[in-house]
Amino acid sequence: MGGIAALGLAPFGLWIATPLALALLVARAAGARGAFWPMLAGGLGWFGLSMHWIVEPFLVEPDIYGWMAPFALVLLAAGGALFWAIPAGLAARLALPGPRRAVAVAAALVLSDWMRGWIFTGLPWALTGHVWIDTPVAQAAAYAGAIGLCLVTLTLAALPSLLRPLAAVMPAVALTGGLWLAGAARLATPLPPDTPTLLRIVQPNAEQHLKWDPEWAAVFFQRLLDLSAAPGPRDLVIWPETAVNFLLEDAGPVLPAMAQAAGAPLVMGIQRREGSRFHNSLVTLNPDATVSGTYDKFHLVPFGEYIPWGDALARVGIGAFAAQQGNGYSPGPGPAVMTAPGIPDFQPLICYEAIFPQHLRGLDRRPAWLLQATNDAWFGQFSGPYQHLAQARLRAIESGLPLVRAANTGVSAVIDPHGTVRQSLSLGVSGKIDAALPAALPETPWMRWGNIPAVLLAVLALAAALLRRRR
Repeated sequence: MGGIAALGLAPFGLWIATPLALALLVARAAGARGAFWPMLAGGLGWFGLSMHWIVEPFLVEPDIYGWMAPFALVLLAAGGALFWAIPAGLAARLALPGPRRAVAVAAALVLSDWMRGWIFTGLPWALTGHVWIDTPVAQAAAYAGAIGLCLVTLTLAALPSLLRPLAAVMPAVALTGGLWLAGAARLATPLPPDTPTLLRIVQPNAEQHLKWDPEWAAVFFQRLLDLSAAPGPRDLVIWPETAVNFLLEDAGPVLPAMAQAAGAPLVMGIQRREGSRFHNSLVTLNPDATVSGTYDKFHLVPFGEYIPWGDALARVGIGAFAAQQGNGYSPGPGPAVMTAPGIPDFQPLICYEAIFPQHLRGLDRRPAWLLQATNDAWFGQFSGPYQHLAQARLRAIESGLPLVRAANTGVSAVIDPHGTVRQSLSLGVSGKIDAALPAALPETPWMRWGNIPAVLLAVLALAAALLRRRR
């Protein structure tokens, strides 16, 4: 059932499969035999299908890392399955079989989706609420966030056990239909006029297995320059994550050529060195070839960009395989607002950071837009890049801010505050997007309250299911 439920996620988008399949899982978990094993099996199917892209990074250099691919998939699927099985199993042990247990299991899964964004540095990928991103229901995220969408999914999944299948049809249709209509009405509300700022997003399509090859790196660098210099007005040019194969400290001789090609301020992904430490960074290059702003990625990918206890393990030759400098990257200080001459302030998000909604909150001032620079070439051509794009769309809805996405091999996109993709470049092509920067909406309720309302509702549902047993 878990594999069927995962068909609701990108790139499949069969959202209706998710609540239906999860309803069968919740019903089985609500029975007298307990929830741990059914949820473990369901979790293996869910995470095995939804995150099978995890094998792709190991196949970039298959002769070195290929043997790790099956272990990575099995371990990730098993770890994700435990995030379903353990809380569901505990909830089931504390609640009586039947409707109360169904509510307890569903509430526990909502809380599990929330905790996955935090535990072990977090991995809130393939949440049960992500199945709504391509539907009007996703607009509810402006009020309740991704966890609120998880609450919707698992409420639908619990209804057949709570009310019996036929009796659950009308409430399920009412809940889904109501959110759908409300979301459609929000989408139909005109957005503010676009800003006068003209952006050029460059997608060089540097294939990962060729990206660091010296000869091909020169080809890709020239492609960046040519696309940046193409005719047309622009106020800002954007290059993706780690767009070039050299360090910022070694870039002096070519910075004038980069600035000249851009013909405007340039925000680019580049690696930089600070003493003995290396960072995965975004920098602003001014038209006079000076660097005026730097942002260092702070939420790094475990084992990809850094290794826990990396300094000690480096002594025996173990390093992060995705980091091209040193034994891994060092984290930056945290979320920040970045500037470029004549451009509205923006919040940078490098790759993986965009899957964490909590990074959008708590800044010292509100930016006018979000910029995600990413290198999704690691994740193949099937599901990973599309799931990453979908989560970027959700960040726009939650924040009420437009999001501009520069991806090395795609999908680059301009996304408005409703999460609608205005313009995009497909996977596996080189090119550019010239577009006006969409205007922001007023601050959303989710930006003020975060996940507190959705988490509180799940806690109350779980408590009610358990307290009823004492009575």
